[in-house]
Amino acid sequence: MNRNHYVAIMAGGIGSRFWPMSRTAFPKQFLDILNTGKTLIQQTFDRFADFIPKENIFIITSDEYIPIVKEQLPEVLHENILGEPFRKNTAPCIAYISYKLRKINPKACLICAPSDHLVLEHIAFKKVCYEALNFVRENNALLTLGIKPAYPNTGYGYIQFEQYEVSDNVYKVKTFTEKPSLEIAKTFFASGDFLWNAGIFVWKVTNIVKAFEKYLPEIHELFTAEESSLNTESEKEAIGRIYPQCTNISIDYGIMEKADNVYLIPSSFGWSDLGTWNSAYEVMEKDKDGNAVSAPQIMLMGASKNMISIKNEKLVVLQGLENYIVIDTDDVLLICPRDKEQDIKEYVAQIKLAKGDKYL
Repeated sequence: MNRNHYVAIMAGGIGSRFWPMSRTAFPKQFLDILNTGKTLIQQTFDRFADFIPKENIFIITSDEYIPIVKEQLPEVLHENILGEPFRKNTAPCIAYISYKLRKINPKACLICAPSDHLVLEHIAFKKVCYEALNFVRENNALLTLGIKPAYPNTGYGYIQFEQYEVSDNVYKVKTFTEKPSLEIAKTFFASGDFLWNAGIFVWKVTNIVKAFEKYLPEIHELFTAEESSLNTESEKEAIGRIYPQCTNISIDYGIMEKADNVYLIPSSFGWSDLGTWNSAYEVMEKDKDGNAVSAPQIMLMGASKNMISIKNEKLVVLQGLENYIVIDTDDVLLICPRDKEQDIKEYVAQIKLAKGDKYL
């Protein structure tokens, strides 16, 4: 394993589209959504520990989730679990680990990846990551992994890329597009020069710091001013001063869409962002009627193409239901058409107004 290779696993989100199983106090990255025997963050850690030194794996999460991370990932060094005092999207999160790592090892090449994605083909994933790390080591490049689309999905962002290689399997990025309409997604899919945005980034820490200085100078100034406190006993207090002043912005908007040295590797490794119940449905095993079932006791009668998750031992009988999401937890039952799953975030907002935070 290369001692200059690092990974930052981003684990601070609340996964509201997986409500009611995912809650603010215990979000989806800490759940075994697919009944594999391991939580999503555990699967992510294992995937990287196969080719990144364990002492080079960092977890960036909300302060409130640090005890959960320590419990679920006892292999991670305690000093490698970084707590954010506020949720400020991915740019401050990535700045935190980048400025910290630059002091630890200026030669560091860093992979930044979400904690709650699914990768089915681990060998192919490792191969692509090595290709990416080798490219950024030798080039002033901000690199992202683009997923070859399987169909016109409206739930993912898209990346357009040049059709000529700048290196083996590496291409220059032309444009980023946020979640498109179905018609535009169909056009992207048919063109062949758009890929899904996986949100997995690879770069040398020195180059991403230069990008912060150029494109997000206010974040750069905040971290530079406190740089002497990083990797010391004063780090937590310094982060407490930095974060309230940080812009709430994603790395995509803040840097990737502005920079002129952005590249991608077209990838195929059985990826899903597991962003919604439908995305879980797509990758789960189905019965003969197309039902994806995670439930100890259930009887289905004339029911088809449903996503069903029952947390407890309750006997559940479903008759005649088709294309629905049925999620039952200790205190919430959700029954929602599968084609309305994007509305779940709105349901959560309405529940907050009507019931407060009790069910969130």
